[in-house]
Amino acid sequence: MATERFDIDLAHSGIHFSVRHMVISKVRGQFTRWTAAILLDEQDLTRSSVEVSIEAASIQTGVADRDAHLRSADFLEAERHPALTFKSRRVERRAEARYAVTGDLTIRGTTREVLLDVEYGGRARDPWGNERAGLTARTSIDRKAFGLVWNTVLEAGGVLVGDHVDIEVDLEAIRASASASASASTSA
Repeated sequence: MATERFDIDLAHSGIHFSVRHMVISKVRGQFTRWTAAILLDEQDLTRSSVEVSIEAASIQTGVADRDAHLRSADFLEAERHPALTFKSRRVERRAEARYAVTGDLTIRGTTREVLLDVEYGGRARDPWGNERAGLTARTSIDRKAFGLVWNTVLEAGGVLVGDHVDIEVDLEAIRASASASASASTSA
């Protein structure tokens, strides 16, 4: 069987992140506008691939001032670098339904290799007859490796923003030939 294209169902998917704040807690956020194209080979998932493009300005943490700061030149510099991208290069099976996906992540014009720990949830037919696939991916990156170096030292010790960003992506995708007919059914 050849690879089949799956398009992301944004109503049932999300890109979330968390980062330490003042060493003692975490701030969580998400990106609200993004696209992904997934090529799945059901017979051999190691022959699958994924490409993701995230609109940098769509970052949301629930605090408007913080979101504006994250879009600024101190962090994502969204006007100059409007997209964050990921393109897979290699998929390796690690265990039943577990895969390591190696790819290139580009943030703020800097590209680094990252390793995603992926859990394949499988495929299912929705009530409208569309074939769907589900995946969850996790990784942790050092934001400084992508040029996101802004910080403030705290009087009591430590820094305002942690260096490591934990990322979790939940993907539900619809087989491309079914995507057009499913657009009305994504609100369920």
